[in-house]
Amino acid sequence: MTSAFDPKPEMLRIRDLHAFYGESHILHGIDLHVGRGECITLLGRNGAGRSTTLKSILGLVGRRSGSIMVNGKEVIAEPTHRMARYGIGYVPEERAIFASLSTEENLLLPPQVASGGMSVDELYAMFPNLLERRHSPGTKLSGGEQQMLAMARVLRTGAKLLLLDEITEGLAPVIVKKLGEVITELKARGFTIVLVEQNFRFAAPLADRHYVLEHGEILATISKEELPGRMDWLHHTLGV
Repeated sequence: MTSAFDPKPEMLRIRDLHAFYGESHILHGIDLHVGRGECITLLGRNGAGRSTTLKSILGLVGRRSGSIMVNGKEVIAEPTHRMARYGIGYVPEERAIFASLSTEENLLLPPQVASGGMSVDELYAMFPNLLERRHSPGTKLSGGEQQMLAMARVLRTGAKLLLLDEITEGLAPVIVKKLGEVITELKARGFTIVLVEQNFRFAAPLADRHYVLEHGEILATISKEELPGRMDWLHHTLGV
C-alpha cells in the first residue's frame, strides 16, 4: 500500500490494535505504519504502551485484537514462535544474554530464519568490541557490550524488521553514539526499524517518523520535517 505521503512499500501496518494483560486493557486501538527501510520511534512516558506495542506484534501479551500486517500478510493469529519466520527480530529491554556462554556462542545460538543474515565477520566489523571479547562469558561483558551482542545476534538471523526496546538505557555516551551509527548503517542497508526509546536526543536524528503514545493510544504522529516545530510540545508531553 503506497500513497503520495508514504511512497515506500509497507513492511509493517498496524490497525486498531488492542492488547490485554489479564483483565487490564493496555493498548486502545493503535494505528501505525512503517515503510521498508524506515525507522520510526515510539515515544511516551513510562506506562504509555510503547513496549507493549512491540510485544503485541510478537504475540507476547495475554490477548490482542485488530490487524498486524507484516510485508502484506496478516499475522495477528500467528503464534509467537512463528513470528521470526516473517523476518522480525526483537531486542528486548532485558537483552537476554546467556551468562554461561561465550560472546561467540551467544552470537551463534539463534537459528538463521531467512536468507541475507549478516555473517559473523560482518558483525565483528560492525561491533569491534565483540571481536575482542568473543571468548568472554556473557557475565563478563559490560552493559554496552551486552547490548551490542543482543543486536548482533538478531542481525545474524536474517531478520529485516527490527523491534528495538530501550537499547540505550543506562549506557555510556560513547556506546550510545556507536549504537546511533549502527542504526544509521542498518537503515542504509535497507533494514526497517521500530525503536522504543526514552532518550529522545538519540532517537530524533534517526527516525523518519515519531509516534507519541499516552495511555495506550497514539496522541500524535510527527514526521522528521515537522519535528523542529513540535519540540516544545514534545518536551512538555514527554516530560524531558
